[in-house]
Amino acid sequence: MPETLLSARNLAFELYEVLNAEALTSRQRFSEHSRETFDAALDTARSIAEELFAPHNRKGDEHEPQYVDGAAHLIDEVKPALHAFMDAGFVNTTRDFEAGGMQLPNLLSQACFAHFQAANIATASYPLLTMAAANLIEAFGDDAQKQRFLQPMIDGRFFGTMALTEPHAGSSLADIRTRAEPAGDGSYRLKGNKIFISGGDHGLSENIIHLVLARLPDAPAGVKGISLFIVPKWLIAEDGSLGPRNDVTLAGLFHKMGWRGTTSTALNFGDQGNCIGYLVGQPHAGLSYMFQMMNEARIGVGMGATMLAYAGYLYSLDYARQRSQGRLPDGKNAASGQVAIIEHADVRRMLLTQKAYVEGAFDLALYCARLFDDSQTLEDAEQRIQAGQLLDLLTPVAKSWPSEYCLQANALAIQILGGHGYTRDHPVEQYYRDNRLNPIHEGTHGIQSLDLLGRKVGQHGGAALEALSRLIIDTCQRAEPFTELDALRQPLEKLLARLSDVTLGLLGDLQQGRVNSALADSALYLKVFGHLVIGWRWLEQATHAEQGRLAGNPADVDFYSGKLQAARYFLLREVPGCHHDLDLLEQRDDTCLAMNEAWF
Repeated sequence: MPETLLSARNLAFELYEVLNAEALTSRQRFSEHSRETFDAALDTARSIAEELFAPHNRKGDEHEPQYVDGAAHLIDEVKPALHAFMDAGFVNTTRDFEAGGMQLPNLLSQACFAHFQAANIATASYPLLTMAAANLIEAFGDDAQKQRFLQPMIDGRFFGTMALTEPHAGSSLADIRTRAEPAGDGSYRLKGNKIFISGGDHGLSENIIHLVLARLPDAPAGVKGISLFIVPKWLIAEDGSLGPRNDVTLAGLFHKMGWRGTTSTALNFGDQGNCIGYLVGQPHAGLSYMFQMMNEARIGVGMGATMLAYAGYLYSLDYARQRSQGRLPDGKNAASGQVAIIEHADVRRMLLTQKAYVEGAFDLALYCARLFDDSQTLEDAEQRIQAGQLLDLLTPVAKSWPSEYCLQANALAIQILGGHGYTRDHPVEQYYRDNRLNPIHEGTHGIQSLDLLGRKVGQHGGAALEALSRLIIDTCQRAEPFTELDALRQPLEKLLARLSDVTLGLLGDLQQGRVNSALADSALYLKVFGHLVIGWRWLEQATHAEQGRLAGNPADVDFYSGKLQAARYFLLREVPGCHHDLDLLEQRDDTCLAMNEAWF
């Protein structure tokens, strides 16, 4: 039976050969775990994803949530799937044993959750948001807030959301208008409107905990005047029981191209003047708190984009093996039998492109998860700081590169199926529609590129960028003994040297105040930076694959050969093309910046 979510062999390769997950068990926090407990969690995740999430993926798309009598109504299959997810403990994979969690490394948590994202991205979004909201309250909430709001989320009774976007402001959070007035009893009264709130209303949980950005009366202008509030759908009594409905109104649902099974809501806060909220942390510091949830969500979006492409890749691969059509160019005898379309060179090109994009992005997402573990559990404090800084640098890449290139992989999956791929008889068209959201939400490609070039590469005196360069050089040095990898290593070394020079020039422009021109082509910069990172991760995979191939396990020869061929494709066909983009960046080409509005 073909695999439909992700390759179990590739996951094992990533966890136990490339990222050395077993080494984490030597750390005190994970000492009670082993490869056996890791694999047991993965097997449980795969089972629930296949049996309860995947079967209603198409139904949730065809029967999207409906707005009825002021509430959102979903298909019946979503709730039991999420209850199984909660009951199995997947909402608390990384929490302490004492808090009812599995105390798994984040690396294993992300690997488990990837199965649910591949099976049903829409249903998986509800726990994704809840886990991120719970983590924020745990990090910045006070003891009373943790008891009242966090514990029921950990228990799976309450779900969570993030309420940022407003109709007039879009991604410009500096311009939000939602207001919060002190009520004199420690609580606040909020009034405003939010849109595109995923999971903003449903009947899947006892309560919904909204994390809402708003301004206090004395707030300064801009992002430094934003505070963060907990706003429950249902108020909560002192004994923890549910009280009356809060003044939070579902104004309507957005009907989307994809992710149709996830409610996308417009919410009104305070229509009746009595929307009760609770300040998280300090006044005017809300955006800094929300960035924890946003960054967690951004990495989750990148993994989600990867898993939608992974599912499309595996489906189109199986289809190409089963579908017979045409003959090879040197076999024009009409009396001869047709060949499976995987025999055609262009179909192999499209499959290999998908594999290079998907498995490269998957490796990066898991590497970022491993970096989070390092930032929390390494013994050396300085090494923890370095891991956190590197994760911060890679976050815009881990979000945006898969959102762009895994979407392209989904387009190729449709192309392989031809006309059938464009119909609803096969899932690849839905995977594409679902994935089209990922370049938009949690910060567009343009926003991520401004964050990368305008903030991240120069942070801490460029320490994270230097650390990344050292890691890439280290991988290149470890690849040197394998002469078969020379042709793969050299393009990466050339791109690293060139991008380093261009980066220094752009940072110099920023320091001298030439901000608009330096950032005008930040999207190109993110593309090249992303290709460098993915190329590095492919060379890392290729080194381990070459080691495995030389070890001589006959059962793995094809697997390792496939890895080496995908690495060859990306490093020889994708990476060299970045130099034209670097030419434009180096020349400060102003074609786009100088375009006059009247000329369109």
